[in-house]
Amino acid sequence: MRIGIIGTGVAGSVLAEMLADTPGLTIDAFDRMTEHDAGEAGTGLNVGPNAMKALRLHLPARHDAVRAAALPWRRWFIDTAAGERLFDLDLLDVAEEPGIRLRWSELYRVLRAPVAPLTRLGLALEALEEDAAGRLVPVLRDATDALHRFGGFDLLVAGDGRYSRLRALTAGVPEPIFHGVAMSRLLVPDAQDCPYDDYGQWFEGRARLLSYRLPGGAAYIAGAVPLETPTAEIDARIRGADFQASLYLPKDRAPCPAVAWMSRKLGEHAGALHWARLQSSPLSRSAAGGRVLLLGDAAHAMVPTLGQGATQAIEDGVLAGAVLRAGGDAAAVAALRDPRVEFVRAFSLEASDTMLPGGDPVAGSRAKMAPDFLTKLRRTYTDVPGPEAFA
Repeated sequence: MRIGIIGTGVAGSVLAEMLADTPGLTIDAFDRMTEHDAGEAGTGLNVGPNAMKALRLHLPARHDAVRAAALPWRRWFIDTAAGERLFDLDLLDVAEEPGIRLRWSELYRVLRAPVAPLTRLGLALEALEEDAAGRLVPVLRDATDALHRFGGFDLLVAGDGRYSRLRALTAGVPEPIFHGVAMSRLLVPDAQDCPYDDYGQWFEGRARLLSYRLPGGAAYIAGAVPLETPTAEIDARIRGADFQASLYLPKDRAPCPAVAWMSRKLGEHAGALHWARLQSSPLSRSAAGGRVLLLGDAAHAMVPTLGQGATQAIEDGVLAGAVLRAGGDAAAVAALRDPRVEFVRAFSLEASDTMLPGGDPVAGSRAKMAPDFLTKLRRTYTDVPGPEAFA
């Protein structure tokens, strides 16, 4: 069986490593990024304990390499902008091991390293054709606009992200669901004076900051700004330095040191912020009569509230690999993964209540210490099958 992987981001790289050297399988991977692009990619992210469990059970060497490149994510706290503590959780109360926090570029580096011999870089998917046997033939364009064909594949895997070209060609472009929140992201490369360490959130009304330190002395700051309507655009006022410097400051009291530091950084670096709107898209696992398998954001873009985007992409790559290695197909991957993904998607949106219209950040944050929420969080962080489930 010949398998082609379009996109070697998180899910694609993990899948390629899972399938490499499997008897009866031939693996080819393609990515539009070059080595230089990968080195510059992204800001920061946190990866949940469930992804680390999946790697530990199925790819222990990759688990150790990823953890070595990251800082542990063990704590999650929520404060008001003035510093009142609303929620405080040790992740080991609901998980088997800590999560991690690191730069996107480092995650890509560690995940792509073992599959580099299988991967052709600098090639973007342009179109699809079929060979005489009915197998899909990807048509790939390089930086000089030359087209390349590498033959037919029994299965093509979409690992090319939220704006997947393979999904668009075979299943159509998904209609996004917007939730009325603008999201900003900032990497602060030199954060030696940052007054906090592990994963925290701070609320001023429904405006929320999320931040943590990263390896190498950097810090990641993510902002959430309520919009007037679910589909409103992010206007220039919101992006402006004055607005960013004051948005998260309490109106009637002094900010806590963390919020004062982040607000100052946001104002200083407003022009460097990366912006997106909080959104999700419908789950779609396969296309083209089972000849295309969709993984990660190509299959199920979700809100990032619980840090499950890249986390579920890792789960997808690991567990789809286990299914395919055991002789399963796209339908078998869907049967295993889709109920799990739908649960995590719904829970992530539920956990976003403090940012959404009508939400109460103070009461909603305190409610996250209740048994029902913690039970769902424990299920999110631990419900990962090991190799014995595929024997």
